[in-house]
Amino acid sequence: MTKTTTVLLQVCALLAISTQAIAQGNVPRYPAAADVQTLDGIIRAFYEVVSTPAGARPNDERDASLHAPGAQIRLSRPGPDGRPALQVMTLPELHKKTSGVRKEASYEREIHRVTQQFGSLAHVWSTYVVSSTPNGAPTERGISSVQLYFDGSRWWITGWSDEEERTGNPIPAAFLSAPRR
Repeated sequence: MTKTTTVLLQVCALLAISTQAIAQGNVPRYPAAADVQTLDGIIRAFYEVVSTPAGARPNDERDASLHAPGAQIRLSRPGPDGRPALQVMTLPELHKKTSGVRKEASYEREIHRVTQQFGSLAHVWSTYVVSSTPNGAPTERGISSVQLYFDGSRWWITGWSDEEERTGNPIPAAFLSAPRR
């Protein structure tokens, strides 16, 4: 047997093993390297996991792969009296609250970003819009404050806060200008 034949047989064997592992579902899908290797990747994935057509569910498995254990979610919304109120929850609590099948399509996308980084820590102010199609006219806008940590091999979301735009609470112009990263 020639050296070339031996190498070809080894490559074929590796392909067969890889194909079998994929068919059996033994290959972990998440975290996807493209989701966690860069700040751009993790913020892109942050929005993709919640964007769905009508009749679909948000991708909780992928979302969980982005977040560090113990990540805290904070939603700033007006309370019944109209005053600011903060809902604080874990990622599993958020998933329980939001993971049902969507009756209507909902797509979130980033339109502006301000990033501050020091060492392995990063803070991202991410202005977003929500629409009924992937690039449709915005029906809602808001800003997420995302805290991240780089462990030497990947980024983790350690927590985030979110506030929606509403009457009396417009998004400041500085968070709507040309994207800064």
